[in-house]
Amino acid sequence: MKDIPALFGSMVFNDKVMSERLPKDTYRSLKRTIETGKHLDLDVANEVANAMKNWALEKGATHFTHWFQPLTGVTAEKHDSFISPCSSGNIIMEFSGKELVRGEPDASSFPSGGLRTMFEARGYTAWDPTSYAFVKDNSLYIPTAFCSYSGDALDKKTPLLRSMEAIGKQALRILKLFGNEDVKSVITAVGAEQEYFLIDKDMFNKRSDLMYCGRTLFGAKPPKGQELEDHYYGAIKPRVASFMKDLEEELWKLGVMAKTKHNEVAPAQHELAPFYTTTNIATDHNQLIMELLKTVADRHNLTCLIHEKPFAGVNGSGKHNNWSLFTDTGVNLFEPGATPSQNAQFLLFLMAVIKAVDEYQDLLRISVASAGNDLRLGSGEAPPAIVSIFLGEELTEILDSIENGKFYKDRQEAQMEIGVSALPHFPRDNTDRNRTSPFAFTGNKFEFRMLGSALSIADPNVVINTIVADALSQFADILEASTNFKKDLNNLVRDVIKKHKRIIFNGNNYCDEWVKEAEKRGLLNLKSTPDAMPHFLSEKNIKLFAKFGVLSKAEICSRYEILLENYSKTIHIEALTMLEMVKKNVIPSVIRYEKDLADTLMKKKALSSSISCKLEENLISRIAELSDYLYERLNTLERNIESIDGINEHLEMARYYREYVLMSMQSLREVVDQLETLIGKYYWTVPAYGDLLYSV
Repeated sequence: MKDIPALFGSMVFNDKVMSERLPKDTYRSLKRTIETGKHLDLDVANEVANAMKNWALEKGATHFTHWFQPLTGVTAEKHDSFISPCSSGNIIMEFSGKELVRGEPDASSFPSGGLRTMFEARGYTAWDPTSYAFVKDNSLYIPTAFCSYSGDALDKKTPLLRSMEAIGKQALRILKLFGNEDVKSVITAVGAEQEYFLIDKDMFNKRSDLMYCGRTLFGAKPPKGQELEDHYYGAIKPRVASFMKDLEEELWKLGVMAKTKHNEVAPAQHELAPFYTTTNIATDHNQLIMELLKTVADRHNLTCLIHEKPFAGVNGSGKHNNWSLFTDTGVNLFEPGATPSQNAQFLLFLMAVIKAVDEYQDLLRISVASAGNDLRLGSGEAPPAIVSIFLGEELTEILDSIENGKFYKDRQEAQMEIGVSALPHFPRDNTDRNRTSPFAFTGNKFEFRMLGSALSIADPNVVINTIVADALSQFADILEASTNFKKDLNNLVRDVIKKHKRIIFNGNNYCDEWVKEAEKRGLLNLKSTPDAMPHFLSEKNIKLFAKFGVLSKAEICSRYEILLENYSKTIHIEALTMLEMVKKNVIPSVIRYEKDLADTLMKKKALSSSISCKLEENLISRIAELSDYLYERLNTLERNIESIDGINEHLEMARYYREYVLMSMQSLREVVDQLETLIGKYYWTVPAYGDLLYSV
């Protein structure tokens, strides 16, 4: 039995290690930098670097790397050894403060969306001291931000840190109004639940669609999918349990607080959930989780699929982003309080989220937009593309009573007045869970459930932080100028409820009736990435990000271009893979099977004209008919791909891929899936869904 407390964080240069290894003055200076953003002097950086190097060498590290998150959505790293030559011809192990705080990776091949040209190669990585360094695979990993020579953010970490500062500043303004003078900072905290599939690696290697695209482009429905719901929370199979055990130990070494593991709804689908932590660290940790899911799976001759929709006909994978606000004194600002003043404060922060989500539905949808996630959203397994908030019956009733100026009778029949600063005392779990809601209040946090499983959680948290910061800023402007705080607070809350209650929906988000109701309410239904992306460039959104310095207009435009380009590239790769599989796998399988059927038919007829050949004749006829369809639809897809050459504008291209290429891919798939049900298994060269989903 391993000593879990000793194992946890053993490969992390965390606060405990720093306090033990750094001189007291250096440690205090570094802590000030972490807590307040104060600039770190080079002398201090040199001492930190030396201590970090010595610790890393003891852990077996030979190299160091600035670990960053470019706009590819995955992490990047360039490794340098600690060795330096000396005059004797030998080497010494060195690592300076300059090497710690700044790196210069070649930025030319990372997506920039026009922020720089291809020949402008210089980029900078800057140490993020708020996220601990760690040792993995014999290298010291230093979490960093990544920017261009001109200072534009080329990564996902920089806007996230900016957004955290923005919401922290605005939240402090509100807290001061309620007399919270002891609070010095407010942080956002996140717990990101990660869903994934595990399949046998040998099966994976036999399917080029999984290798190139991360999802199956063909596959007939197996006799059993998730109909019996027996996989959900079921007993974990030994091979999967062994993988999960190794995964947890690797994560614990790196300080990732992996807490929960279980089987998900679909066969071969599972979930891992960590504890909450600061949003910046949670984002780094989620990247580590996705990386280690794949590397640890490989050790067990498994392959981990993090694509949002690897298999048609069964649930895809999402990522639930549980978001909340905490003070440095340990108070959760979405936790109802014990006093009227605390409850009024809770109510105002709740109003900020309601207002923010309603006004910026488009940005929330954009923050989770991708070709993969478009396949999952709104398909009866995930929230629709319509953004709404679930509050639960009790909170909704309370807001109704405030709007109408009435008394609220709580569930215990105690009559309480709902005024400026009096909110009824109600149980912590005052709501049921609504697993169909895209943005649900779950007692002391909000669960944003629209994220795709492969997505970096940085993008949605940048949006949530910024839009809530904007609402809090507007509230603070009103209340700081107030001469009658009680009256103006009351009016403010009531006005927010009246203007933004349309975003609150406690029912079934999967039903068709909600789509019609949402349209009546004027809510957006941005079904695909090309539908959503033009909203990114709206004047209100550009002003929002500029107001808080989270993203400049140029940085917004760059991300707009990159997201659309990635969408088109993803579908293009899938279309080419589909063509290859049809030509190299499907057509040869069909021809071989048809030939053997025809040979059998001829032999039977040669034996006797009275022998019935209905089985062979009907099979040949049906396969021949589908083969004609296959040929036609294959040609249609090829023509649609060729027609792309004349399109240069990213939005126009993305729309073309959605309207023509995706549609022709789906049409071709329908024929192939029908053929799979008719062709003998011996002839069909790619593993079927049943093999993939039940192979582990």
